Amino acid sequence: MISKPRTAMIGAALSLLVGVSLADEPFAPDQSKLPAVAPKDAIVLFDGKDVNLFLNKEGGEFDWPIEDGAIVSSSGKRPANHVVSKLHFRDADIHVEFMLPPKGSGNSGVYIHGNYELQVINSFGKGKPGKGDAGAIYGFSNPLVNACRKPGEWQVYDIRYRAPRRDQGGKIVEEGSITAWLNGQKVQDNARFAEPRSTYHPFRYHATPYLKEIWERQKRTMTGPVFLQDHHNPTRFRNVWVRPLDDRAFLYE
Repeated sequence: MISKPRTAMIGAALSLLVGVSLADEPFAPDQSKLPAVAPKDAIVLFDGKDVNLFLNKEGGEFDWPIEDGAIVSSSGKRPANHVVSKLHFRDADIHVEFMLPPKGSGNSGVYIHGNYELQVINSFGKGKPGKGDAGAIYGFSNPLVNACRKPGEWQVYDIRYRAPRRDQGGKIVEEGSITAWLNGQKVQDNARFAEPRSTYHPFRYHATPYLKEIWERQKRTMTGPVFLQDHHNPTRFRNVWVRPLDDRAFLYE
């Protein structure tokens, strides 16, 4: 549970963004030291201590285990057992630290708005990474470089996300974009995308009534959550935060 003082702090941070757009400011995050310190205007989703703004995909308490200050991807009792943020946003900077397990592929991902996945998988040492490798926007854009570290080492994504713009009927009228840094190297540079392509993303594969309601609202408002993916690998996540870049962010009740 999030305490009332913590909720009040989140509300205060969001109120500072009224009428503000930060999407055009320079984006060159310092990834040299982990865990990184969250900016003062960021909304922390998980800090390993007393902040956890993740829910299960039914809108209830999530069931991933917490070990040594990290949440560990787990299939639990439901298929595609992703966790979803209570924070919804339109444009934002997203920070996620993760560690691949010593065995297996470590397949997981950061699903932005449930549609666009920054891939998490063991691609260490691969010569020419593709659309399914670490640093890729899965199915859309190859990473510019292979920046993946070995399993067992902490890694870090910083992602600048601009949501696609939709008309009143929910149709995309302006493509979205992603710039992303992985372990100190730029892996996406203003990569463009429109409608989601994968049938396996959270709103389309084993979707729950809770997620279906979010998706219908998201098409109207262009605001939505971030998910961490369950893909049958015990990948660890810590120090997750979102820094909204406009005044559209809110806590979804």
